[in-house]
Amino acid sequence: MKTPLRLGLNLGYSGRAVQLPVDMVLEAERLGYHVVWAAESYGSDAVTPLAWLGALTSRIHLGTAILQMPARTPANTAMTAMTLDQLSGGRLLLGLGLSGPQVVEGWHGQPYGKPLGKTREYVSILRAIFRRQEPLVHQGEHYQIPYQGADATGLGKPLKSILHGRAHLPIYLAAIGPKNVALTAEIADGWLPFFLSPAHFDAAYGAAIASGFAKAGGGKGWQQFDISATVPVAVGASVEACRNQIKPFVALYIGGMGAREQNFYYNLACRYGYEEAANKIQDAFLAGDKGLAMALVPDALVDEVALCGPKERIAERLHAWRASPVTTLNVATFDIAAVRVMAELVL
Repeated sequence: MKTPLRLGLNLGYSGRAVQLPVDMVLEAERLGYHVVWAAESYGSDAVTPLAWLGALTSRIHLGTAILQMPARTPANTAMTAMTLDQLSGGRLLLGLGLSGPQVVEGWHGQPYGKPLGKTREYVSILRAIFRRQEPLVHQGEHYQIPYQGADATGLGKPLKSILHGRAHLPIYLAAIGPKNVALTAEIADGWLPFFLSPAHFDAAYGAAIASGFAKAGGGKGWQQFDISATVPVAVGASVEACRNQIKPFVALYIGGMGAREQNFYYNLACRYGYEEAANKIQDAFLAGDKGLAMALVPDALVDEVALCGPKERIAERLHAWRASPVTTLNVATFDIAAVRVMAELVL
């Protein structure tokens, strides 16, 4: 039996200045939303806004969507997670991701390397720190704890966290490609898909998730896995006007969220059957014509990955999301009215 659909609120990136929509978050909590997620790219971080919001709320969960793993050692992420989790009364959902080569190497100055291996080791180290069963020791291809490189002092000592955190603090992973999705199903408690289309769920992700569950063993399956998908929502009388609110977001991700040679969202649009449109969007965006890139986004693609239009139309289009394996629908909007409409329709 499918788990009833929950709602989350995705705050997105900061822009030039950090301006938290506190009233919208408080309203989401009042309405019964499950979680509020904060993001980071190469501006504000995801933790500080959640600490601020955690002090102003009491029930809604606090999710990082996502903490960039290359920006922090596993131990630093564990320390941050345990601290915020305890201060908020056990409300943290730890969402992690690798970002992309442009940000990892161009901003953090770290090698992008082998994402699957790095993620597996990173999560394994976090789990060991959270369990706190013994001093931390990890000797892998990507992480050595204690460090034993040629420039080591030799004084490194295996340590156990002073802070006693939750042993089973939930870990979510952001993933798009089939191999990353399979890894997420295997080692994480939840998945943070972006740009998800319920119409293409089985073809794009079904086999990868099933293989991840099988590799995890122990009876892991859909009931033990939170698929927490972000969905842009625009409510209004004109479907066209609402779609036009979403198209800049779609054009940005297909056209400019990564290099031409490696853009995960472009690849995903192609997997959904929009390769011709994706090529045109990317060409226009990378040529600097963002207006044309937005205009080239097909209405059908917007309707697959977002909820647009009057309340009645959104209610109808929610059937596809309810029928999918998605368990948490994270509303991406700047409109408090949309937050209320989604609560009326879902909760």
